[in-house]
Amino acid sequence: MQGSLKRNSLIFFDQRGKFSTTYNFTNTRDVRVYFPDTFPFLFLNNFSGRSSSPNLQETIVVLSASTFKLLRLPFSIFLSPLYFFALSQVPHIDWNKAVLVFIILHFLVYPASNGYNSYMDRDTESIGGLEKPPLPSRQLYLTTIVLDITAILLGFIVDPVFGLIMPLYIGASKAYSYRGIRLKKFPVIGYLTVIIFQGALTFWLVYYGSNAENTLGVPWQGMVICALLIGGFYPLTQIYQHQQDLQDGVVTISYKLGYTGTFIFCAIVYLFAWLFMAQFFIRKDDGDKLLLVSIFFIPVIVYFIKWFSTVRKNNSEANFKNTMKMNWLASACTNTAFIILLTWKYFE
Repeated sequence: MQGSLKRNSLIFFDQRGKFSTTYNFTNTRDVRVYFPDTFPFLFLNNFSGRSSSPNLQETIVVLSASTFKLLRLPFSIFLSPLYFFALSQVPHIDWNKAVLVFIILHFLVYPASNGYNSYMDRDTESIGGLEKPPLPSRQLYLTTIVLDITAILLGFIVDPVFGLIMPLYIGASKAYSYRGIRLKKFPVIGYLTVIIFQGALTFWLVYYGSNAENTLGVPWQGMVICALLIGGFYPLTQIYQHQQDLQDGVVTISYKLGYTGTFIFCAIVYLFAWLFMAQFFIRKDDGDKLLLVSIFFIPVIVYFIKWFSTVRKNNSEANFKNTMKMNWLASACTNTAFIILLTWKYFE
């Protein structure tokens, strides 16, 4: 691509990523760059100057629509209750570090994990957060690497120990999806990997990384609660993917349990999560906080029972649409409850 680019130009590329043509327009806010998924990254110097020698200070990187979708940024909302619960238990919060930890997890680690899993799975049917996922590209894989490296580097800014733990956290996610290891194809091992790393270790990372006292002492009860919260929720996210997973050689814990068994198992694990939470709050003489959390759990329990009853009558009700309703309701209620807990301490 030689020559100069005029400002206010719409830039087109052919299917090989080769420059095709430009179209001038008047509103710079309407800039769009179109290119195929096979063209990994496009660098432009703010749409001015010679494109063969871009000014790095003005360079932007454009991601394809499929890459952005498969990072599934909104899916991070489903995992954010663990962050807010852990943060609500930190006695003295370093808010600069707390914000950085939130960014690392929700905008780097989780999207990279989602993207890498999609790159390995190459799903053609519904996945968490996407009813019709696009096919992954090489760009998606490269993007996940960039996000993971950035997360590790920022982790060392939080704290050296935090930074050293990040490769372990990210490595477990990769081992879960990577075709050469593929922990997800083993129902029990895959399940334990998720609840230990995405549950218990997440509590540890948030609590330790956000603690102004910089102590390695982290409440083990909080880690157990987060593990159980994830453990009572995760199998439900697999319930509509049984056949798709089997075709890929993956036997999930939800498939082993069956439709009815998945609901019963999740109910039992969630009950244990509440019991541990009750013990945790009562020991600290925070029964009023337990009551608050319990109230916000009620809509989730009502929908869970209603959904379970419909699935028992018709297994086709264990579908993407109903699963996403459960996800959004559960995340909205638990996020709200734990954010209130977080603000509560400043009014005590």
